[in-house]
Amino acid sequence: MIASNGYFDALYEACDDPWGFRNRWYERRKRLLTLALLPRERYRRAFEPGCGNGELSAQLAERCDSLLAADLNETAVHLATERVAALPQVRVERRSVPCDWPDGAFDLIVISELAYYLATAELEQLAERIKTSLTPDGTLLACHWRRPFDAAPQSAASVHALLDARCGLTRLVRHEEPDVLLDVWSHDSRSVAEQEGLA
Repeated sequence: MIASNGYFDALYEACDDPWGFRNRWYERRKRLLTLALLPRERYRRAFEPGCGNGELSAQLAERCDSLLAADLNETAVHLATERVAALPQVRVERRSVPCDWPDGAFDLIVISELAYYLATAELEQLAERIKTSLTPDGTLLACHWRRPFDAAPQSAASVHALLDARCGLTRLVRHEEPDVLLDVWSHDSRSVAEQEGLA
């Protein structure tokens, strides 16, 4: 990871919500978009690496039977654990992805504001991990800030293009704004209405 744990340590030493996940409308709206773009109402087993202080985790949990949230940073793991303490279906662990990828299969993987910190080889490894651990009916959602910043060697566009090319999935949704790019992929190319037998 290009941005080492020291980079994130410094951010969390300055503030327990360095990106304003709790209070900024941009972040709250982005979470609403993320949840709205998921094609299924419920997921059996989900993985959210790079969970930060757990704000998205808490909302994802409402749609998941089981959610594994993980972060590289120890402070983030502590904050996320506190945030989801009342949600027994959520487990928070300290992990550095893609190297420390969990065992088992997931029917939802959410890569939010994470992959542009990775070097190219790590990003390729991330795509391979996703490809091998996503269930046949699984969903991949990626969400990234589109504006360049010094800590991110990859752009949102390049990250999403690599995931699109390497994960072997069909893109279901793309939501693009000047600030943010969200993509949803699945092995199941049917629309939500088609899945419900309405189309």
